[in-house]
Amino acid sequence: MLFLGFAAGLPLLLVFSTLSAWLRELEVSRSAIGFFGWVGITYSVKVFWAPVVDRLQLPLLTKALGKRRAWMLLGQLGIALGLVSMALVDPRESLAAFAAIAVLVAFSSSTQDIAIDAYRIEAVVPEYQGAMSANYILGYRLAMLVAGAGALYVAELSDWTTTYLCMAALMLVGVITVFCIAEPEAIERGDTSALENKILARLSPLAEGQTPGAFLRFRRWFFVAMVCPFVDFFERNGRFAVLILLLIGLYRLSDITMGIMANPFYLDLGFSKIEIANIGKVFGFFMTIAGSFIGGVMVVRFGVYRPMIAGAVLVCLTNLLFAWLAHLGPETYGLAIVISADNLSGGFANAAFIAYLSGLTNRAYTATQYALFSSLMTLPGKFFSGFSGLIVDSVDYMWFFVYAALMGIPAIYLAWKIKRHKDEIDAGLSKSD
Repeated sequence: MLFLGFAAGLPLLLVFSTLSAWLRELEVSRSAIGFFGWVGITYSVKVFWAPVVDRLQLPLLTKALGKRRAWMLLGQLGIALGLVSMALVDPRESLAAFAAIAVLVAFSSSTQDIAIDAYRIEAVVPEYQGAMSANYILGYRLAMLVAGAGALYVAELSDWTTTYLCMAALMLVGVITVFCIAEPEAIERGDTSALENKILARLSPLAEGQTPGAFLRFRRWFFVAMVCPFVDFFERNGRFAVLILLLIGLYRLSDITMGIMANPFYLDLGFSKIEIANIGKVFGFFMTIAGSFIGGVMVVRFGVYRPMIAGAVLVCLTNLLFAWLAHLGPETYGLAIVISADNLSGGFANAAFIAYLSGLTNRAYTATQYALFSSLMTLPGKFFSGFSGLIVDSVDYMWFFVYAALMGIPAIYLAWKIKRHKDEIDAGLSKSD
């Protein structure tokens, strides 16, 4: 899981903040860089093809490797091919083609994520899921350090083409791991068969003695794969499920919206790539790990809801610190303070929120439901990040970060509202739906 986490985390920054640093150095406009934030939307809509990854067998590969490893390998090969192509295409000459290749990398990466999530769930018994997740997160963070600080170091010492070729070579870590691990046994869905039969009887009934044709078989497969996980979620949470989905969509809106402008902001402020790498990536990495540890301890001590609210508040406040840095100028101590607070609060909020999402998932539909939650968690932020360059060009960095902080207020309110609802249920005071 450490190595699979590394393979999953490596592509993310290469189509996000590291890519924005490359484009800004080539003097691509900030508005165009902002639109590149939409490349990340691919991660946010993976729920639409998660059932395909969960059920479809790939020719030759599935027979040779098994379903989970086959999809992992396909995703990894797509990532490596895309990164090599990005290294060989000059974005100044063909920005549209360059963007299309970045989408390929993001699509392949999100497909790999779906397969790894399913593998993690199926490979071990529930008692070991915590250990699996811990190793996955550590590998993921190490990869982000390599794709963040490491890529900036290589770019400073060489060039961006060499950087992306090196990153493509590092995907061999995931490829080798796929050939070393064993294919897990499939999860039984016995406890949900009644729900699936109920859905099929209502939406796609069969007449007595009827043999389903190809279209009807596909239709029934679609209902089981796509409809049942969502019906299960709404049946368990009632009408309050809408507020839960709103919270998931808005919780990370503030930090994702401002994230793509972070590296262009540092460069425009006057910091060198080495300073950004030393403070923003290396130092920030350890602060994120510290924040995650503190968040995990707080969840154990106080439950999931109070730390989740605190995390939302901290993210808003740290965005205001970016506005302060824009006013302060290129002072190294200011960058250290902002990076420390941002990564500490981000790690804290992430740990609390992932713990909350884990409690929402039905293990019978873990792959699809987790894909839904993780997709919805990033989709609004990725969409609004596309307009971030326009906002900066229209006003300035300071007011942009103030706006980003204000965008976090709805998440604070929704987290408080959901906590109050949970308290009412625990006290036996909630009303019937």
